[in-house]
Amino acid sequence: MREELSDLALFMTVAEFRSFTRAAAQLGMSQSAVSHAVRRLESSVGIKLLNRTSRRVSTTDAGEKLLAALRPGLGMISARIEELRLLGDVPRGLVRIATSKPALRTILWPTLSAIVRDYPEIQIELNLESRLTDLAEDRFDAGVRLREFVSPDMVAIKLGPPVRLAAVASPAYFQERGTPQHPDDLDKHACLVLRFHAHAPTYDWEFEKDGEALVKKVSGPFIFSESDICIEAAKAGHGIAFVTEAEVKDDIDSGALRRVLADWCPPFDGFYLCYSGRRNISSAFRLVIDRLRHAAAQLPE
Repeated sequence: MREELSDLALFMTVAEFRSFTRAAAQLGMSQSAVSHAVRRLESSVGIKLLNRTSRRVSTTDAGEKLLAALRPGLGMISARIEELRLLGDVPRGLVRIATSKPALRTILWPTLSAIVRDYPEIQIELNLESRLTDLAEDRFDAGVRLREFVSPDMVAIKLGPPVRLAAVASPAYFQERGTPQHPDDLDKHACLVLRFHAHAPTYDWEFEKDGEALVKKVSGPFIFSESDICIEAAKAGHGIAFVTEAEVKDDIDSGALRRVLADWCPPFDGFYLCYSGRRNISSAFRLVIDRLRHAAAQLPE
């Protein structure tokens, strides 16, 4: 078993570097030893995992599937080893997280606020741009995203309950324009549109009821890049906003906004903390992960 785990780790390194030579240099081993370990693994599983040519190494379909399965597990093992190395040290340093305002307000803030109080040597940077940031390219430790936007090669930790969207407008707007009973009725309404970054298409509104799914391309007087100003425009009577339920719950309860089409907005998988399993994790980021995981575990099912 120990030999198999070692061979799996070697295979993953070769696959990541796409080279036996570079993998061997990274591991401090001879190229022949690395090659022998991969052949032994292929013999053990009974299928070819790597395509080898004189110029390059690539994964077979089977090798790619194995690699996808290995990344999270071996990434967690690597993280725990790094944590043991740092055992006894006070967590310190910068943790960079890309998130959205709704996720920060409804899920992250209580935990992150407590962390910086408890550990003064930790600094947390929060990037609130709505675009889906490339975490590796922009050197973020992690991102907080809806499950549908988490790539399969990332480690993903569920942070909160399911999310629902809500179509809302001011009572005065509905009194003047009428109340939509079906998503198709939105064609006759002013809708407040979101575009999450300059080069992205506007966000289509998705609805589902009794197995029927509808995607509406809406239009209206404003296009916003942030949901908070979109909500303010809805309260001012400019049209219907389509945002997460948690963002407008207080306004609905107070009567400032009225919700419609609620039966067309079922819950869906919510926010996840996602990060690469291939990078070393600092003691500060490990603390953030553990605190967020603990907070999520305390939430009601």
